[in-house]
Amino acid sequence: MLFSEVIGQQEVKKRLIQSVQDDRISHAQLFLGPEGSGNLALAVAYSQYINCTNRTPADSCGTCPSCVKYSKLVHPDLHFAFPVASSAKDPVSDDYIKEWRELFLSNPYFNPNQWYAAIGLENKQGLISKNESHEILHKLSMKSFEADYKVLIMWLPEKMNITAANKLLKVIEEPSPKTLFILVPENSGMMLTTILSRTQLIKISKIDDNSLLEYILAHYDYPEQQVRDAVKISNGNMNIALRVLQSDDENVENFELFAAFMRTCYKKDVLALLEWCDKICTFGRERQKNFLAYTIRMLRENFMINQGVPDLAMLTVKENEFSSKFYPYINNQNIQSIFNEMGKAMYHVESNGNDKIIFSDLALKMIKLIRT
Repeated sequence: MLFSEVIGQQEVKKRLIQSVQDDRISHAQLFLGPEGSGNLALAVAYSQYINCTNRTPADSCGTCPSCVKYSKLVHPDLHFAFPVASSAKDPVSDDYIKEWRELFLSNPYFNPNQWYAAIGLENKQGLISKNESHEILHKLSMKSFEADYKVLIMWLPEKMNITAANKLLKVIEEPSPKTLFILVPENSGMMLTTILSRTQLIKISKIDDNSLLEYILAHYDYPEQQVRDAVKISNGNMNIALRVLQSDDENVENFELFAAFMRTCYKKDVLALLEWCDKICTFGRERQKNFLAYTIRMLRENFMINQGVPDLAMLTVKENEFSSKFYPYINNQNIQSIFNEMGKAMYHVESNGNDKIIFSDLALKMIKLIRT
């Protein structure tokens, strides 16, 4: 992947390119950025630039044998690790490398939900196991096949269990020469501090609106005003922008679930809320987390309207119609408590808590909070 194919992030690109030109490549780097920011795409573009045999001052050449293989993610010195299914056999990333290549090449901004769907893992949590660490150690103990650097890109390292993480500590701290680790998390707070302390942090921010707007207009056939609305709602997340433009079923369902949740809480209809809980408990963990993230966003936008700054609210037409009546109920008196409860629910879902208890408890608390 070329740097020019990564949306925005000009300052980060310059910094990465300069590190290669100055021969100051840190052996372990942490590309920390929010979902949809392009941190994974940047990791691949950076690796390609490092190993390009005819690089320019601004980008990889894109035509040398190394670049051609990188463009297909088939270079023998480029390795990936990512969350896969947890089972008695503890599969590893190479078991899903075909699906990984297909998804990345079609959309390098994909999120965990899209990855889990691609490998049929919607109802389970992805995991990077000790078997994966064993495979990584084996790969990196070998000499490079073609390139100057062996590269290991680990996506969502926060999904490593403790055993897996501990097995990699030494090799991350003292790798063999010309070995590069790039860790690409979305939530570094869930990673072991011993891993974090051994990496150089590269902070990647959300994509700026102008770059995202220009990219979508150049690569997709949507009316300009529709694209502008999607970019505003996306908050720098390429995935959200595309979901809004494509009006996919999940986005529509999230809105309908949210609206039903809030209306039922306002009416104090406990029986209807329990039915609502039954429905959301049929979803997998990642789908539940996605709904909670959507709910938190909607609550934030309604609070912005309540505070008299509707221009900061990132809403679709349908969301805006609902919020025009709903926003008075999200105010200074309850916003912090509501966010606290949403955060707790998200944490317990991520921790594999009982979803029936989690959402029932959330619903009963929202009945009280929504009228505060």
